[in-house]
Amino acid sequence: MSELERGRRTAGQSRAKGSAKSSRKSSSSSRSSSLASAGRSSSRSSAGRSSSTRSSRSTSSGYRSSGYGRNSYTSARRSRNRRGSGSNLWLFIVVLVLLVAAVSIIFAVKGKKDAGDGSETTESTANASSGPEIELEKEVLVDGISITGMSRDAAKGVILKEFPWSMQVKYGEEVYEVANLMETKVDQLLDEIYSGKGKESYTLDTSGLEDAVTAQAAAVAQKWDKKAKNGAISSFDKSSNKFVFSGSENGLAVDQEKLIADMNAAISQKQFDAVIEAVVSQVAPEFGEAAAKEKYKTISTVSTNTTANSKRNTNVRLACEAINGTIIQPGHEFSFNDVVGQRTEAKGYQAAAAYNNGEVVQEIGGGVCQVSTTLFNAVVKAGLKTTVRRSHTYEPSYITPGQDAAISFGGPDYKFMNNSDMPIGIRASYGDQVCTVSIYGVPILEEGVTYSLKSTKLKDMDSPAPTYEEDPTLQPGEEKTKSKGSLGSYWETRLVIKKNGEIISQEVDHNTTYRGHAPVILRNTSGTVVSPAETTVAETVIHSDGAADGFGTGSGAAGESSSQEETKAVETKPAETKPAESTTAAVPSTTAAPATVAPNENGPGFSGPGSSETVSGQGPGNAGNAGGPQVIAPNPLTGVGAP
Repeated sequence: MSELERGRRTAGQSRAKGSAKSSRKSSSSSRSSSLASAGRSSSRSSAGRSSSTRSSRSTSSGYRSSGYGRNSYTSARRSRNRRGSGSNLWLFIVVLVLLVAAVSIIFAVKGKKDAGDGSETTESTANASSGPEIELEKEVLVDGISITGMSRDAAKGVILKEFPWSMQVKYGEEVYEVANLMETKVDQLLDEIYSGKGKESYTLDTSGLEDAVTAQAAAVAQKWDKKAKNGAISSFDKSSNKFVFSGSENGLAVDQEKLIADMNAAISQKQFDAVIEAVVSQVAPEFGEAAAKEKYKTISTVSTNTTANSKRNTNVRLACEAINGTIIQPGHEFSFNDVVGQRTEAKGYQAAAAYNNGEVVQEIGGGVCQVSTTLFNAVVKAGLKTTVRRSHTYEPSYITPGQDAAISFGGPDYKFMNNSDMPIGIRASYGDQVCTVSIYGVPILEEGVTYSLKSTKLKDMDSPAPTYEEDPTLQPGEEKTKSKGSLGSYWETRLVIKKNGEIISQEVDHNTTYRGHAPVILRNTSGTVVSPAETTVAETVIHSDGAADGFGTGSGAAGESSSQEETKAVETKPAETKPAESTTAAVPSTTAAPATVAPNENGPGFSGPGSSETVSGQGPGNAGNAGGPQVIAPNPLTGVGAP
């Protein structure tokens, strides 16, 4: 074979191979396409089916030989399965999340209800009343009463109707309604039943009410108990100047122990409508009228000396008469201003020197502070409790400073409490320039014990700056002292307690600061000199202690006196008028500040500097004065008669 033929044959074979490959690819593609459209046209012609069969065989052969068609189908089916499985998974997750959310909401609501207000009983009652009504499905009996199918409120109503509460305690015609003690027990029982943990049969529990029953018995006793009345003073006969005694009276006492036992027995037997008769016994007094007369005595007496001023002494006498015969019952408080009342001319009180805003004025009732002061000292010695007291602005002249009690109607008051078990009486009198006050009663202190006040001056205080008055009879630039004034002072007052003459206590009771009087200087600043014959001299008023400084005596504002100052202008004669230094007490023209009182750190004290002194716990006083009335020593600095 020539080289040319071999070349042609080789080329032909190559073309045949390429054609076969192309035919197989086409057949495979056709078969795949036929498979994809299989079943779509089932009513084809016989020739078509034959042709299709042949094509399918040819394609099938190519499909099997290449393996592509089967793998493609399987892959598509798996892909569809995966997509389906993924959708189902997401649906499951969504449903699960919704379920978890619903359960969380349910538990949150339940937790809020369970939290309640911190009270188990209130919580159960509130849940039962405010929440949906829960009806019992199972058979439940309470003392044989069926509450099956009932709500909690309905069950409570049935039980209370079956066991109604109307317990009473009677004494004669009087009735005490006992509080319903079982309603709480019914609530506790229903809490248990409707908690879902209940049993089928219950018995109403009546135990554990002992404290409540005891409280009800005490309330009954408070209603009908009556304290026995001992023989005691009941009134005062002014004509005989004696206290009148009244007979004793029996008291009443409820037998609480028996009442408690009877109530407990009725409750345990579920007799909630029982009517219980209280046993009330009479209680005899400790002593009668005859014994009282023997027990009563004068348990303290204090006297102070007055001045020679007749008007002032009239006021002292009237104030003594006003408080004489006053009876103070146990636990009651005495008020000096309430008992004496306003000091008026209609009552006979006269104008006498008294302090008002630091100045001496003629005041209706001036001097009555000496009566309140004397009473204060008698109260301390008797063992009674002073509740309100104030010192004067300036040192008093009729008693040792620190032991005074200033009063003014509408202003400072003096008050004390009867802290004994028996009524006490006040005796007060004036005579021969002596004011005397006594306390009449049953001794408060044990025998041998005495109380008294002891005052000591701790230091002097500077006197106020001088005040000046015009005197046209003086030469220009010339000055004369009208009054020298006085220093202030600071005093400590102790409550001295003795037993059989021996001091067992002397604690500080209070401290008091008194102001000094300002010096008064006469001078002439007018530039002209007037002869004494052409002038009038104001009559100097000697000061007293009728009212506390800074307080009025009438209905006006504080610091204003209801009475007019009665300074008399006296016409002088040339031969009698010689300007000279006055020996009378200083008359300060400036307004004085209230007395400063230091607080008491060791015992009963006062409310503070510059205010009314309030003794919150004044100690008891003298148990008696066998040797007669005690005369309080006057101010050692000024003397009894000093202005």
